[in-house]
Amino acid sequence: MNKKERVEQFIAHFSENMPEAKTELDYRNVFELTVAVILSAQCTDKRVNIITKRLFKEIPNAEVMAVSSIDSIFDLIKSCSYPRNKAKHLSGMAKMLMTDFEGEVPDNLFDLQRLPGVGRKTANVVGSVYFDIPTMPVDTHVFRVSERIGLTNKARNPLQAELQLLKLFPKNKLNIAHHWLILHGRYVCKARKPDCINCKIAHFCKYFRKKIRC
Repeated sequence: MNKKERVEQFIAHFSENMPEAKTELDYRNVFELTVAVILSAQCTDKRVNIITKRLFKEIPNAEVMAVSSIDSIFDLIKSCSYPRNKAKHLSGMAKMLMTDFEGEVPDNLFDLQRLPGVGRKTANVVGSVYFDIPTMPVDTHVFRVSERIGLTNKARNPLQAELQLLKLFPKNKLNIAHHWLILHGRYVCKARKPDCINCKIAHFCKYFRKKIRC
């Protein structure tokens, strides 16, 4: 089975079984989404949702965050990973929004990546989820699952995986495919112990076929 056939089966399966896939981060607007995605680096969505519930009560928008001290932001997010660095990023991000973007999160990938704490992956997530820009954000789940299934081939880093997936998926399926890959990796194709026995796409998965031959 080649990559084209594999991606066709992947799309067919998830279109039928997970047609409404979306992010598990809680947010009400693009500012909240951007903050949540920054916080989600090496942290679970469940933990981020607990943090942001309190954070947004105290700091509801970029204007308030821009004048909040790094220490006060830190106190509200300290249960996440790398809270000191993330507090600095959030402070800098909010300040830039106020000085350069009239308090609004920009709607394009170039300007999103100008924001402190917003790298390529974070910009792609915000662009995909909120602005419906056809992108393929590659996190640890997407990187692992796409290689195991056989959608990517020996990608050495997230950028290489992203470029391969951008060529493979139809443009109108990129955004939802990102969620399919994440959710499959989070609940089925786990890093340490993939649940191959209960996986519904094992029949076209390269990792599984290799596993059963061993």
